[in-house]
Amino acid sequence: MGQPTGADRVRGYILAQANKLTVPELVSKVRTDTAPLREAAASVPEDRFFDRPSSEDWSAAEVFTHILDMNDRGAELIAGILDSGAAPAAVADVMTGETRGGLKHAEDFWQAYVAKREPLLERVLLARGDEYLEVRVRSSFGDLTWREWLLFMRVHDLDHMRQLQTNAAHFGG
Repeated sequence: MGQPTGADRVRGYILAQANKLTVPELVSKVRTDTAPLREAAASVPEDRFFDRPSSEDWSAAEVFTHILDMNDRGAELIAGILDSGAAPAAVADVMTGETRGGLKHAEDFWQAYVAKREPLLERVLLARGDEYLEVRVRSSFGDLTWREWLLFMRVHDLDHMRQLQTNAAHFGG
């Protein structure tokens, strides 16, 4: 057996934490750890938010749109499992290069994020934590329960937050 890959380590972290923490602890961890997204986005100069640092990189607006898309899908997935116990459709983690219409500034993106994330976290707080754990959702880290998916959302957000920080550094933010 070879050395664990980075994906193996992330999966191990997600599984261990999701199954160790209580529901309020999970919610607190996700909320607290993803709060720096706001600052990371705001650190990109406003006049460069929609600009790509290079042709191979995504603009901050494209990155945050992807975060919003995954946030929306994750919220629907978790609430759907908690509300019905039904297995959701597969979720694709794909950067489209699109930007969310009507959002012009980093704060607009942040407000769209919390508008979906906070109701999800409030819904999760109503859960006992042991319901529908047999329902699994495919991710890049294997099949996950709704508890594990919530932490996957955290890992996902933090990964893309680094892209926002890189854009800010590139543009002198």
